Amino acid sequence: MTAATRQEVLSLYRRVLRIARGWQAQSGVPQDTYSERNYISQEARTLFRQNKQIGESESIRKCIQECQARIEIGLHYRIPYPRPTHLPPLGLATQKARKLRSQEKRRKQAQPIYLQSHDETS
Repeated sequence: MTAATRQEVLSLYRRVLRIARGWQAQSGVPQDTYSERNYISQEARTLFRQNKQIGESESIRKCIQECQARIEIGLHYRIPYPRPTHLPPLGLATQKARKLRSQEKRRKQAQPIYLQSHDETS
């Protein structure tokens, strides 16, 4: 990891923790605010520790893009949790070959960038 990439990752981590400290739930209920703040900080710690060993610059770049996307979506919609997407069960399979492996591969390709690490941690 280069020094510039390291600085960018640390900057993102600090930004997420600052967002968590100042987070206010949309409902205005103090218990919701507390649980959402806790979720944001725990999710950040988990994902950053999980991705600590990544050495390839392309993988690091994807993780940075995912983090930035989750930050922007969370701030825009005021929802700290990843927004799930719905794909019909056989919606991505071709008409000729409805094989499970090809279906799983297409689902993974169709998954938005902000949900890539969500499946790994849940």
